[in-house]
Amino acid sequence: MHQDDIKALFDQQAAGYDAQWAKTAPIRHCLHLLLGSLFSELPADARILCVGVGTGDELFYLASKYPGWRFTAVEPSGAMLDICRRRAESEGVASRCLFHEGYLDSLPEVEPHQAATCFLVSQFILDHRERARFFQGIAERLEPGALLASSDLASDVESPEYEVLLRAWMNMMSAADISEDAIARMRKAYANDVAVLPPGRIASIIEAGGFTLPVQCYQAGLIHAWLSRRV
Repeated sequence: MHQDDIKALFDQQAAGYDAQWAKTAPIRHCLHLLLGSLFSELPADARILCVGVGTGDELFYLASKYPGWRFTAVEPSGAMLDICRRRAESEGVASRCLFHEGYLDSLPEVEPHQAATCFLVSQFILDHRERARFFQGIAERLEPGALLASSDLASDVESPEYEVLLRAWMNMMSAADISEDAIARMRKAYANDVAVLPPGRIASIIEAGGFTLPVQCYQAGLIHAWLSRRV
């Protein structure tokens, strides 16, 4: 799927996005809880880059936990970013945020960040070299030694384990009141529009983007997360 198609899809889904995924929130909340610990040694005035921030869940968790941190929220979907901006205003953290509608390559020059988040974003880049360049773009916005917490869907799709995880994943979606049509579209997307790769392969792509060998720190079903540092 071309990036313009992905942007259009999220623009279309933005208004009902949080409600649609509300019943799967425990997966995100667990990752955010871990994220707070992974980033806990950052400076009290740390600058955090949130790539593909969506409606801002991880940003608002970190903002509530670390009141001195500032955030750069990067999101190509204007509709998703509008929701994130309105929520920031309602929660009183907008003054600590720079909102950028677009991609990293169009983000104005700002001070380097001490850490970045990138959750369920790189999986939409099907070409492995482009995916490594995407992580390189994140690295270029970070200080040397800065942290990256990233997550993507991951599995060896040729393995019998994948079918077990996929079936459980789809059953969870059904239990979370995701419509049958949406689940069918999801299955099709996983086969054609999402680069679901073995975890080790994704780690090597992150490393090729300019990070130390990533450490897998989280798994919930098909979602895997890694912690790495900019070289």
